[in-house]
Amino acid sequence: MNFFGKKRTSAPSAPRNGSSPGDPTSTIVTLRESLKTLDKREEHVQKKADALLDEAKKHLKAKDKKKAAHSLKRKKMYDAQIDKIQGSKMTLESQIMSLESSVQNMETFKAMKAGQSAMKQVRKNIDVDNVDDMMDEIREEMETAAEISDAIGRPVDDVGYDEDELLSELNDLEEAELEETLLSDPTPTPSGLDMPDAPRGGLADDEKAKDEDEDDKALRELEASLAM
Repeated sequence: MNFFGKKRTSAPSAPRNGSSPGDPTSTIVTLRESLKTLDKREEHVQKKADALLDEAKKHLKAKDKKKAAHSLKRKKMYDAQIDKIQGSKMTLESQIMSLESSVQNMETFKAMKAGQSAMKQVRKNIDVDNVDDMMDEIREEMETAAEISDAIGRPVDDVGYDEDELLSELNDLEEAELEETLLSDPTPTPSGLDMPDAPRGGLADDEKAKDEDEDDKALRELEASLAM
């Protein structure tokens, strides 16, 4: 019974690190702390179960089966508690993994959203029509610059002359120089060339040699027929 007025309700504890209760990061931290607490609890209960097993073995050696059975029953109670703790740990680990994946997905989404916003901001003053117009202007400026360059590089005195007349005059000049060169330095007639000797005797000697060959041939054929 409260003699000093209404019972004061306890104020809700403020979240750690100034984060909201539904913040995934703070929730993951809380789950990990709970997991560490369960690890310590499991280690403590496991020691209790191991001690009861040793106790049961001692009673069994002392031939006191009743106390040994009692120790084993108590050990089984601790084993059941260990199983519950391990189940709770599995649940916490599953939640941690799911939350970490969700946080990662959220951070990825934020990054993608920021990239999308940046692209929109960059393209705010740029569209296809503006780019096409700019490229057309660039081409026009380049063509104008090329025309200006050609005009500047064209000689100013290249007017009033006929190309055919210039070529004809150039040919006449070349012929005059060639004629002057031939007259001032005539080329000597080549001499001392080895020419083949003219055949001696003429056609009569050839006919005579031919007749002699035919006579010798007929004589050889006659001698051969007599020897048979």
